[in-house]
Amino acid sequence: MQHRKLWLGLLGVVLVSFLVLGGQGVRISRTLPPIPEKVALPDGTVLLTGESIMRGQNVWQSIGGQQLGSVWGHGAYVAPDWSADWLHREATFVLDTWARAEGSASYAEAPAEKQAALRERLTGLMRANTYDAGTGTVTLASVRAEALRANAAHYADVFSKGRSAYAIPEGALTNPEKLKDLGNFFWWTSWVASTNRPGDSVTYTQNWPHEPLVGNVPTAGMTMWSMASIVLLLAGVGGFLWYLSGKKEDEAQPLPAKDPFSGMQLTPSQRATGKYFLVVVALFLVQVALGGVTAHFGVEGGGFYGVPLAKYLPYAVTRSWHTQLGIFWIATAWLATGLFVGPAVSGVEPKYQRAGVNFLFVCLVIIVAGALFGQWASVQQRLGNGDYWYWFGHQGWEYVDLGRFWQIFLFVGLFVWLFLTARAVWPALKKPSEGRPLLVLFVISSLAIASFYGAGLMYGQRSHLGMVEYWRWWVVHLWVEGFFEVFATVVMAFLFTRLGVLSVRTAVPTVLFSTIIFLASGIIGTFHHLYFSGTPSAAMALGATFSALEVVPLVLVGREVWGHIRLSRLQGWMEQYRWPILFFIGVAFWNLVGAGLFGFLINPPIALYYMQGLNLTPVHGHTALFGVYGMLGIALMLFSLRMMQPEARWKTKPLAWAFWSINAGLVLMVVLSMLPIGVLQTKASIEQGTWWARSAEFLQTPLMDTLRWLRVPGDMLFAVGAVLLAWFIVGLKTGWSLERVEEPRQQPEPVPERLGAAAPAHAVVRRR
Repeated sequence: MQHRKLWLGLLGVVLVSFLVLGGQGVRISRTLPPIPEKVALPDGTVLLTGESIMRGQNVWQSIGGQQLGSVWGHGAYVAPDWSADWLHREATFVLDTWARAEGSASYAEAPAEKQAALRERLTGLMRANTYDAGTGTVTLASVRAEALRANAAHYADVFSKGRSAYAIPEGALTNPEKLKDLGNFFWWTSWVASTNRPGDSVTYTQNWPHEPLVGNVPTAGMTMWSMASIVLLLAGVGGFLWYLSGKKEDEAQPLPAKDPFSGMQLTPSQRATGKYFLVVVALFLVQVALGGVTAHFGVEGGGFYGVPLAKYLPYAVTRSWHTQLGIFWIATAWLATGLFVGPAVSGVEPKYQRAGVNFLFVCLVIIVAGALFGQWASVQQRLGNGDYWYWFGHQGWEYVDLGRFWQIFLFVGLFVWLFLTARAVWPALKKPSEGRPLLVLFVISSLAIASFYGAGLMYGQRSHLGMVEYWRWWVVHLWVEGFFEVFATVVMAFLFTRLGVLSVRTAVPTVLFSTIIFLASGIIGTFHHLYFSGTPSAAMALGATFSALEVVPLVLVGREVWGHIRLSRLQGWMEQYRWPILFFIGVAFWNLVGAGLFGFLINPPIALYYMQGLNLTPVHGHTALFGVYGMLGIALMLFSLRMMQPEARWKTKPLAWAFWSINAGLVLMVVLSMLPIGVLQTKASIEQGTWWARSAEFLQTPLMDTLRWLRVPGDMLFAVGAVLLAWFIVGLKTGWSLERVEEPRQQPEPVPERLGAAAPAHAVVRRR
């Protein structure tokens, strides 16, 4: 068996990694922070019930959830983190009450020695775990009960009357019972964050958020595992460079005399994928526009340049649509590439393949339109008092916001895509060839894409918040960042081997090795999202070490960039592929900067302890999600479009301007705005606490307003690039992006070492 050691290595990595991930998942489920059956005073008076806490979680989800502030640091950034905010308000209420009882006007005006004594007293009160597992009861002191009532009244006022500083419109939630339940849920998330685990001196959330008033400070383990992650990163990079230094350089592949795709005749199903790419640019344009609107809510929480937009299209909706559309258009580009490449791989057009591609397209349109409308209706409280919000509206979880019905619909659609892709590749897969391992990886990665989206179905409407976070990151990290990456790597290898610029002999072991080192760190590295989500300390240890090793494969970026630059400089027919290749170069650059530099910036536990829920997270999110996966989607789309018209000559000036505008715009929006805001927030979090870094008092200062306005140049330049890209792609259909040059038809030479295809690239594809 060819490359047997690599295949065994890949199998071993996947099995061991998922055993660890699953085993820790079982442990997390057994050590979740308890949801008490009731919360009561020492005399037995019931203050709230566990049922009201769960109802409150559902209320929070239905109005936007993680798109409207955050809980345990996960979510949006304009409104407060409700866990940190409640905790600070409760702490100051208790301290002020005690200070007044001892003769001071308030805690802030008490003498320093009295303040210190009150803080010690407060720490003992707040961190003591009074949960009785036998009765399912949490007992609260009367002063904490008073604080609970005061905080509940405050949040009822916030959500019913609105707060411009939080981008919460008036009337966001008006039902008194729902407001009460929402407050109870916020109390529970704060109680979890400030209460020690039984028999431990650390809270359920590993002492997050930073709140010195109650003794929430970094743990010793947090510091130790952060140091370990840095040492492992250096050791991993050193070892990887050592390995590469002893590896023989790949010999340059002679360039074929003519474009191997010249004269290629498209199959009906391949032509049918063209409309997918038009949808990609349409969704991309809408996402960019919504990104600008969402960012503007940070300076004008109630409107858009004086227009009362929040009344009709509030922040929770625009941000939901912005994040969801990002997933939709990137996934559409990649899935369409798979549908296009399938018949090109095998040289066979399966029967009814075009009908299947068209059917899947209709399903895609229905899912996108239905999910977006449902999210708007749920946030606007237009879906009634039943469970319609959950099934057809807004689940409240960032990146997987769409209602459960649409989520299931998309899951089924992915298996339809898998079936269509696999049946097109199957004839080539059955025939022995040197490139068959790539086809096997292609099918495996396609199966993983369809299957792992199903992790989002592992939690339900009434699932514990801790388990929702565990499974949600399977989707966001493993599905988006994991198996789509493997799929893209295999597709790129196929494209370059079919162009004749990369030999199959080189491509197969390279792709297998890259997949092994990526998944070896990436699967277990999922835990770096779960440091403070009610998980035990083992999750922090695993997340810190393996997420650090995720950076190790990025040492290949320099070689990758140089290889792509070399390809982009090739003359003759290869010049027509210059801009698709340059988008691959953009992927490599942002892989290093966005995923590597900015990713590791927030990955060590001690760093994320202060940075979680602050603007350094979207710095990583924008540069990694769009910079890597978005740019990769554009590159794959352009390659597919290039293959659709191999003999046409593109007018590449709009594409060139689009490339540089998009990349420069992304740099400017990060460097001028998001990065300095995140750095200042981190400083505030270290000095005073997480609550302060997320407070309106800190974020609504003139300096912060100026920094938010400085995002406009980058946003505008990025938007111009997006419009130019759309103009160019639409022009391929209308003809304005094509040069009017009549050239004699040339027959290409056979492609050396083609990827197990049943016919040369220029041949008419057979239909079954």
